[in-house]
Amino acid sequence: MPLPQVRIFGGGSGSGSRADVEDFMAMPIGAGSFDQAHEWVAEVQRAAAGMAGEWGAAQGTSNEEALDMMMSAIERAGLVPGDEIAIALDVAASALYEDGLYRLALEGAELDADEMIDMLAGWLERYPIRTLENPLAAEDAEGLARLTEAVGERVQIVAGNLLGSDAARVAAAVESGAGNALLLDPAEAGTVSEARAALDAAREAGWDTIAAAGAGGSEDATIAHLAIGWGLGQLKSGAFAGGGQTAWWNEALRIEEAVGTRSRFGAVGRLFS
Repeated sequence: MPLPQVRIFGGGSGSGSRADVEDFMAMPIGAGSFDQAHEWVAEVQRAAAGMAGEWGAAQGTSNEEALDMMMSAIERAGLVPGDEIAIALDVAASALYEDGLYRLALEGAELDADEMIDMLAGWLERYPIRTLENPLAAEDAEGLARLTEAVGERVQIVAGNLLGSDAARVAAAVESGAGNALLLDPAEAGTVSEARAALDAAREAGWDTIAAAGAGGSEDATIAHLAIGWGLGQLKSGAFAGGGQTAWWNEALRIEEAVGTRSRFGAVGRLFS
C-alpha cells in the first residue's frame, strides 16, 4: 500500500500571505496500514482545524510559524512528529523566483540559490521534514543539484516542475544530480505508457517514486490502482476532502480490505524503510 502525503495547511500566492510555501503535508510514516494512515491524517486535520483561530484569518509572520503550527497539529492529534507523522513540503519555488532571486513576501526577504538552500537545510535540522517538493525553481537546475548533494541523503528532493513526468527529463535530471525522487502524474505525462516510461527511468536511477492523485473534482480512482499496481510506494493528494480525494481514498481502502493487508507500508523508499 502507498504511504500518503496529505495537505494539512496551504500557503502560496493564493493564501492571503499566510505562508510562502504552498503546501504543508502530513506523511503517516508510522502507520501500520492504509486504514490507520487514514485515521491519523483525519486526526491531524481535525486538530489543525481547531487551531484555525490561533493561526488567524490574516497574514502570518514567517514560514517557520506555519511549520510550528504543523508540529502542534500533529501533537494535538496525539501523534509523535517524526516517528508517527513526518512533514512533506511543496515549496512551489518557481512562483517565488524572479530575476535570479527567491522573494519571500511574508518575511520581506530576497534570497539567492545558496541562501535558499541554507534556509531549507536549516528547516531540516529543526523539523521532521522528509520531502521537499519543488524546493527551487525549475529554471534553477544547478541549484537543485547543489541542494540534492547537500541534503539528498536525508530527504526526498522532488523537482516536479522540472521533470513534468517525462522520461527524457528524468534522465537528464539523474545525469545532473537535480533531485532524487519522481512525482508521477499520468495526466501530466499524457498517456499511461509515457508515465510508465518516466517511472522506469526513475527506478533505473534508484529514485523514490510518488504518485500524484491531483486535486481536481474527478472521482476517477485509477491513480489508486496505478499507485498500488506499480508499487509506487507513496501517493500525494490534495486536502483530505472533496469528491476526487474521497474516491481514491475509498478505493485504496477497498483494495487493502480485499487483499487483507494489515502490515507496514511496502516500497515507500529508502528514507522510510
